[in-house]
Amino acid sequence: MIAGFTALCVAELVAAAVRPEAGPVSAVGGAVIDRTPPAVKDFAVRNFGTDDKLVLQLGILVLLALFAMAVGILALRHRRTGAAAVLVFGAVGAVSAAGRPEGRPGDALPSAVGALVAAGVLYLLAGRLVPAAVPSPAAGGTGGGEPDSGVRDNTVQGAFDRRGFVIAATAAAAASAGAGVLGRGLQTSQLAGAAASREDITLPPPASPTRPIPSGAGPDIRGLSSFVTPNKDFYRVDTALVVPRVDADRWRLRIHGKGVTRPVTLSFQDLLKRELVERDITLTCVSNQVGGPYVGTARWIGVRLATLLSEAGVRPPSKGGPADQVVARSVDGMTIGTPVEEVMDGRDALLAVGMNGEPLPFDHGFPVRMVVPGLYGYVSACKWIQDVELTTFDAYDAYWVKRDWSRRAPVKTQSRIDTPRPFAAPRAGTVPVAGVAWAQHRGIARVEVRVDGGEWHTARLAAEAGRDTWRQWVWEWPATTGHHTLQVRATDRTGATQTDKRVGTVPDGATGWHSVVVDVP
Repeated sequence: MIAGFTALCVAELVAAAVRPEAGPVSAVGGAVIDRTPPAVKDFAVRNFGTDDKLVLQLGILVLLALFAMAVGILALRHRRTGAAAVLVFGAVGAVSAAGRPEGRPGDALPSAVGALVAAGVLYLLAGRLVPAAVPSPAAGGTGGGEPDSGVRDNTVQGAFDRRGFVIAATAAAAASAGAGVLGRGLQTSQLAGAAASREDITLPPPASPTRPIPSGAGPDIRGLSSFVTPNKDFYRVDTALVVPRVDADRWRLRIHGKGVTRPVTLSFQDLLKRELVERDITLTCVSNQVGGPYVGTARWIGVRLATLLSEAGVRPPSKGGPADQVVARSVDGMTIGTPVEEVMDGRDALLAVGMNGEPLPFDHGFPVRMVVPGLYGYVSACKWIQDVELTTFDAYDAYWVKRDWSRRAPVKTQSRIDTPRPFAAPRAGTVPVAGVAWAQHRGIARVEVRVDGGEWHTARLAAEAGRDTWRQWVWEWPATTGHHTLQVRATDRTGATQTDKRVGTVPDGATGWHSVVVDVP
């Protein structure tokens, strides 16, 4: 256990000289995420929510502890074999770090150096636990006769060096802890530059401000989601175990690839000097189950991506352009493929720099991220973006497409009951049944609610803020005593109504009607 602790702490110190993402827990965790089947990932998101990464990291630490104990037992009998096992485990971390999509050769160093030092510590401490050999009393006759002529071992096994072991173990643990604290401190100081660059940003007023949210867009109903989701409550679903901390002053974006006649490289200040657009847009994660929480609305400010692509010489396929896919690359290696046609069809596809009146939070993509209304996040919402390449869907599969998700994924028309909550016990009488519905870039035309499989009742829609945002609704239910099931469905402005067919999130989003069971006493 002490040797395992040493490995982690030394690796933390070395990672400070490389980069935080190269630490062994993050590297192995990232490799696990990369190789996780979609069904397992969907299970993790559904059951652990945004804590799925914490659960994964704790699981890695538990497995490391079990491995450390097993190797420790092995080292008591075979010191060299035990130390070699530590080196093998370190090699796994090194290969995981360097082999990730964003991996660099230097990323292998933290795991390798940590394992090397841990192997030495294990070898040293295991040696202290070997009982010392001490001479035995000379064996002789009792009656003055000749001594026994047979060959005998003249040593016996004594007690192990308890004091020496305690001193060595304490020293190793203390030195390791010091290395870990120093490494974490160095990483924190390095990240301070990114935090300072964010604090120094003052977002310019948008050249194209969004219209004010209509006064009736957010009914004052207890339990109903607020129309605008605060940054701290906005869902986060990504693969980053370590949230990238990018210094805005050093950030650059490159636009290049098929059909690009004028490659572009932009700094953060270049973006701020351009015409900024402000829009209210609802984002939805494809991992959102029917009635799930991974949907939210924010006020985004940024630059139109279509404008930048046009300046680079890009034409959509409908106008003869050779590229049909925009591949956005994040600083953490994530790749997201978005249809060129949708980016350039007139919708407010943005390179966002602000969220709800402030620079993007680090968790949500600072300094720059993509926002494309009407598409699920895994095909549109690249966070921490640093590269935009024009290519074709036939030539390249982005990260999630390689893992059996669809290449194209428009948001499906969905609705959710926010209140009453499942298994609530409202009193008989008039009970407001309220929630949200969304069909980004199409808009919501109607929401209906029914009780116990009966006739559908049309809910009252709140004022519409725009077709790229969700819409709130309420139906006054004359509740009667008993056990009841409430269901909701929505119809978008194309006339399409939600299907009742229950389908999971893979490969392009869940379908079905959200239902809530209540008991009216």
